[in-house]
Amino acid sequence: MRAILDVVMIALDLYWWVVIASAIFSWLFAFGVVNPRNQVVNAIGRFLYQATEPALRRIRAFMPNLGAIDISPVILLLGIILIQQVIIRYVYPNVF
Repeated sequence: MRAILDVVMIALDLYWWVVIASAIFSWLFAFGVVNPRNQVVNAIGRFLYQATEPALRRIRAFMPNLGAIDISPVILLLGIILIQQVIIRYVYPNVF
C-alpha cells in the first residue's frame, strides 16, 4: 500500500511541474516570446494544454470571471498541495 501512495505522490509532484510549465508557457505565448509556428514549440504547447486543460476547465466553471486574470492554475496547485498534505498527515501514518 505504501508503494501505491508513493506512486501517487510522485504523480502529483510531476503534475505540479506540468501545471507550472503550462502557466509559464502561456505567458510566453501571450507576450510573443515563443514562435507558435515552430513545430517543437507547438508540440510542447499542445501537450501542456491537453495535460492541464481538463482540470483547469473544471475550476474555471466555478470561479467568477476576473477578466484577463486567470487564477485557476494557482487554485489547482493549492488543491495538489492539499491532497499531498492529506496523504502525508493522515494516510501514511495509518499504512504499515
